[in-house]
Amino acid sequence: MSITIPADGIEVEISHPDKALFPEDGITKADVARYYQKISEIILAYLEDRPISMQRFPDGIENEGFYQKEVPRYFPDWIGRTSVEVKEDGQAQDQVVCQNAAALLYLANLGCITLHRWLSRSDMLDQPDLMIFDLDPPRDDFEPVRFAAQRLHDFFRETEIKSYVMTTGSRGLHVLVPLDRDASFDEVRETAEEIAHHLARRYPQAMTTEIRKDKRDGRIFLDTLRNAYAQTAVTPYAIRALPGAPVATPLNWEELQDRDLCARSYRLENIFRRLGQKSDPWRDVADHAHSLKSIRMSLKNL
Repeated sequence: MSITIPADGIEVEISHPDKALFPEDGITKADVARYYQKISEIILAYLEDRPISMQRFPDGIENEGFYQKEVPRYFPDWIGRTSVEVKEDGQAQDQVVCQNAAALLYLANLGCITLHRWLSRSDMLDQPDLMIFDLDPPRDDFEPVRFAAQRLHDFFRETEIKSYVMTTGSRGLHVLVPLDRDASFDEVRETAEEIAHHLARRYPQAMTTEIRKDKRDGRIFLDTLRNAYAQTAVTPYAIRALPGAPVATPLNWEELQDRDLCARSYRLENIFRRLGQKSDPWRDVADHAHSLKSIRMSLKNL
């Protein structure tokens, strides 16, 4: 049994539409496909021109999934792709670039629940347009994550840098700064590390840059490791492969004051209710790209 869903002039087949991808929640493959069709206008702005890593669960989230980067030979020609250098061996491989709703539907049919995007675009793969700080709680308490994110926000306000926050849909928060692509990944990661060290010195009881978990002593790890070539981060409005089908959700900074907020507050069942009440808080992110040189100058002045 299968159904077809039209998108971009293409009839995309969804095979076994009743297959339960989230068995405990009764969420089927068709539900996931229709979600990505409905959210496409918003999510595609965050996927445009970026290679992605596909996190697939063909047999549902209760079974082991896998990550897939390279475009298989059987993918149709209308699926976007870009050639990516695999620097470990000097070879190149094609990776998916998701440019339209039909591609989202096609990937959903393959059990791709979560799309993880590069922090750079296909025309300048070595020069990111995003700097990211990944904040996960050392335990199950979300309060330290909220505190760390707010301190990052305070720091960026001090330096007149526009920053953005979102729930990851998993355990924590991502804080991002848009960049104008004037620097390499190495330079961006170095700057992110300097910012993290600065905050860890300011708040030594709450934050750390210690890589080893056994040395963190319950403090939030200011993780800057995603700021590297070929690393990815969960795409805003992507579903996570976790019970309840949580959704990575951009926030306004004021929303961090809500003590009921957690990483999985928004889910397949309530994300469109949210978007019906307020517009996407990140809709202007591309308009606030910063030069890494200006960020480094602000850091030096501190």
